Amino acid sequence: MMKLPRPIAVLGGVRIPFCRNNSNYMRLGNLEMLSATIKGLVDKYNLKGEILGDVAAGAVMKHSRDWSMTREAVLSSGLHAHTPGHNLDRACGTSLSTAIELGTRIAVGELDSAIAAGVDSASDVPIVFGRHFQQILLDLNRARSFGRRLKAIARWRPSDLMPHFPSVNEARTGLSMGQSCELMAKEWKLTQKEQDELAYASHMRATAAWNEGFYSDLVVPFNGADHDNTVRPDTTLEKLAKLKPVFDKSGSGTLTAGNSTPLTDGASAVLLASDEWAKAHGIPVQAYLTHFAVAAVDFSSVSGIYREGLLMAPTYAVPKMLDAAGLKLQDFDYYEIHEAFAAQVLCTLKAWESADYCKTRLGRQSPLGSIDRNKLNVKGGSVALGHPFGATGGRIVAGLAKLLAQRSKGRGLISICTGGGMGVTAILER
Repeated sequence: MMKLPRPIAVLGGVRIPFCRNNSNYMRLGNLEMLSATIKGLVDKYNLKGEILGDVAAGAVMKHSRDWSMTREAVLSSGLHAHTPGHNLDRACGTSLSTAIELGTRIAVGELDSAIAAGVDSASDVPIVFGRHFQQILLDLNRARSFGRRLKAIARWRPSDLMPHFPSVNEARTGLSMGQSCELMAKEWKLTQKEQDELAYASHMRATAAWNEGFYSDLVVPFNGADHDNTVRPDTTLEKLAKLKPVFDKSGSGTLTAGNSTPLTDGASAVLLASDEWAKAHGIPVQAYLTHFAVAAVDFSSVSGIYREGLLMAPTYAVPKMLDAAGLKLQDFDYYEIHEAFAAQVLCTLKAWESADYCKTRLGRQSPLGSIDRNKLNVKGGSVALGHPFGATGGRIVAGLAKLLAQRSKGRGLISICTGGGMGVTAILER
């Protein structure tokens, strides 16, 4: 059993609306979005002028100019300038990882308060030139004579001006996340229909949540947006079925734009604290972060034994966490499984139901079993709400904590797959 020295309280969170790339935040960058989000949290909880223990945030797609992004966002947030900040990233698990890191430090008594955050822009991406041109420019900068400068310039070729756009392809396989997930979908024999059904449920639940006001205090308007513009209230299963596969066009692909997350811009932030700090500041505790785990898979077959699905690491992390908590997979009121792709969620669920997978891969004598799908992503998931890589964990933590607070009791499981073949998981309880 995992025993924390003292509880990690989740007091609540906010985010800016998640917007499709090249829309509302097209001319903005990570720093602007993160600053607005942390300021929104500061305003929500009357923290202006407060000194917090630490702030951690990160982004996957970032410019070199953002080397001190989190600290700069803190200085623009209204918090006291004595509040430190640092960058941390773990691909799509970034803001859940910041919550775990800061929460652990609260648990051991180093911190009494902290903000866990994350941000990503798919619009304002860094564009660089190739290594050949980079070396020319560096040599030009190092040159101490006119002759050496001419020698460096003479190496230049017109092709050096060809820009290199950033890629989220895995360096070891050359495959994009979507292509990798297509391999998983084939392994688990998923159909487009069942993926579309999960995507449709995501949009309908997100639409209902917005209509009922669930997100009204979780989302702060920013730059002309007051809603997630990725949600499709008018989608239907018929419309989704007409979409063509986008990652495998050979005729056997099943992942479409409709059952995959859209490229998204956005940021999220969550306030964590000790019970004593929360009480002293008059802020109710919504939930507690009680358990967490990370894992990784051999997606590129480094070991030479087998090649695992890139996004299957949560299948390892969750049972490890459940064992530490003394819980079964069915012991939850809510399941927040990040919908990187509808296929990823379905592959994960099928793996936990598979006696063979659980025995050969997870070393378990029996399968983890099924979950109640009515408890899955009840306020919409990433397919509908969008997925700014670094911000999704914060969105999930804030939303789940609110759900538990509304219910006044309960337990929720968080599962997030990431690039690099990793998984980040956590349990919130009230």
